Amino acid sequence: MIGDIEDKPQPLLEHLIELRRRLIWSLGAFFVAFLVSFYFAKHIFNYLVFPYKWAVQWAGLDIAKSELIYTAPQEFFFTQVKVSMFTAMVFAFPVIAAQIYKFVAPGLYKNERAAFLPFLIASPILFLMGAALVYFFFTPMVMWFFLAMQQKPEAGQVAISLMPKVSEYLSLIMTLVFSFGLVFQLPVITSLLARVGIVTSKGLAEKRKYAIVIAFIVAAILTPPDPMSQIGLALPSILLYEISIYAARLIERNRERDELARANVQAQEAEPEA
Repeated sequence: MIGDIEDKPQPLLEHLIELRRRLIWSLGAFFVAFLVSFYFAKHIFNYLVFPYKWAVQWAGLDIAKSELIYTAPQEFFFTQVKVSMFTAMVFAFPVIAAQIYKFVAPGLYKNERAAFLPFLIASPILFLMGAALVYFFFTPMVMWFFLAMQQKPEAGQVAISLMPKVSEYLSLIMTLVFSFGLVFQLPVITSLLARVGIVTSKGLAEKRKYAIVIAFIVAAILTPPDPMSQIGLALPSILLYEISIYAARLIERNRERDELARANVQAQEAEPEA
């Protein structure tokens, strides 16, 4: 049959050996990517600083005087290590995802494999879309908000200047990237839940008003307390929720069509031969 599982039953030991093989390939890919990333760590960090430079220009400040600092001897070294790990995870993800799929696929039916593969491809694409939104829009907006809080030595006021630490800036941008990346997984997660019947498009549509409130609450927690930043996260979340409803509706239509076709085939098989 088309939906049969193709692999043969294997003892537990062979599954553990297969799991070890997939883990070795995944760790090996991550380790190689980490070494290459560490070699270019300073260059990568300089690219991550571009959003801060854009914010400095938006604030009308002299970009030549903008700088990041570190206050502990080992701080910048460990910052480079974190940058390398972050970059290595991004570049090694296709290999890691492929190993996960190769380990899980033999235990799936053919139709389940065909359904699972698009989600495996869509997940990193959506994550990169979220990361791009953070890099090109959200981080410059956040840093511009913080730069606007600086104080000039005028009218008896003391000068207050922002001098970000390299570790804290990296933590901020990594937190934002992971937050947006996870939010952008909403269509993938809801589509998988809709495929197994846990959620429905009707149920998602009925809870739309709660989803909007939750989106603004999450945006208020993850972003600085300015309206533009909060809206910058809340609006994509709401849009992704609407996309999730549409994706769930498509899955339900395809399921109904397949069930109707299967019922027609069974009805034709049940007819007595002429």
